Amino acid sequence: MTTRNTTEVVVGGAVLAAAVAFVLYAGQIAGLGGSGGSYTLHGSFRTADGIGVGTDVRLAGVKIGTVTSLSLNPQTFFADATISVPEGIEVPLDSSLLISSEGLLGGNFVEIQPGGALENVEPGGEIEDTQGSVSLISLLMAFVGGRESDSGSTSDPAMP
Repeated sequence: MTTRNTTEVVVGGAVLAAAVAFVLYAGQIAGLGGSGGSYTLHGSFRTADGIGVGTDVRLAGVKIGTVTSLSLNPQTFFADATISVPEGIEVPLDSSLLISSEGLLGGNFVEIQPGGALENVEPGGEIEDTQGSVSLISLLMAFVGGRESDSGSTSDPAMP
């Protein structure tokens, strides 16, 4: 009987250790680990469709941070975003913030396009150059609308 109890305790311990390892790994992937400090940067977008708190912030395609808050500015009617960036990454003063898409069916993320300035944005500072999300429906409507006017002008014999 003691062999069976010992085996159950060992197997239970192994399962518990695997569960703890999984939780730690999931926390690291989600960015919840204590891997150094970070600082915040701010930006205002005309439209912030597709992003929210927790959205990835990427630099050169690599996730470096997350969106920590998103709110409407009642004076400008822009979406004010706050992002966190690790302390070791310095963002040049003339950098841009863009809302980019992973593809037609992918999600959106905030992309930092670094500039060439020698000065860096101070912690808590604002990145002035921003580009909001682009609506796929608006692009399709512009494409279809542009095509109709082009084909109409070339097929009309009275027009040169």
